[in-house]
Amino acid sequence: MWAARVLRGRHRDADRGSATVWSVGAIAVLCVVFGIVLALGQAVAARHRAAGGADLAALAAADHWADGVAQACDRADRVARAQGARLVRCVVVGEISDVTAASGRGLFAAEVRARAGPADAVPPPQRPPRPHPLPAPSPTLSEAPLPELSPRGPPAAVP
Repeated sequence: MWAARVLRGRHRDADRGSATVWSVGAIAVLCVVFGIVLALGQAVAARHRAAGGADLAALAAADHWADGVAQACDRADRVARAQGARLVRCVVVGEISDVTAASGRGLFAAEVRARAGPADAVPPPQRPPRPHPLPAPSPTLSEAPLPELSPRGPPAAVP
């Protein structure tokens, strides 16, 4: 009887502290999930910052097209920097501006393209879409060649 009490006590003591291990594991999983959510939030913020910078830079360049391409792109660069983005590309053709702005660094970098100009302006010519090669048509049942039958009749079944 004394031995049974000792064994029961040891078994009970073996489980002591297991809740701490489970708690530490749950906290670690929650920290990883929280880190992923923060990283996604950082990526979304960089994307929105780049989009806002590109949109406003394109509007600024389109507004100053008459001053010349260099002045229009310089204005677009200043506007993009004021929005927390950097100007990657700036093209002004007539009254239409086409800019690309980037924001963030490394894994959280985002790059956005924006165009601006008057609604009645003619856009620059674009390449026509390339035709996709179609696969060769498969023969239909009526077009498929029929097997030749020998004059002796159908072939014998092979066991």
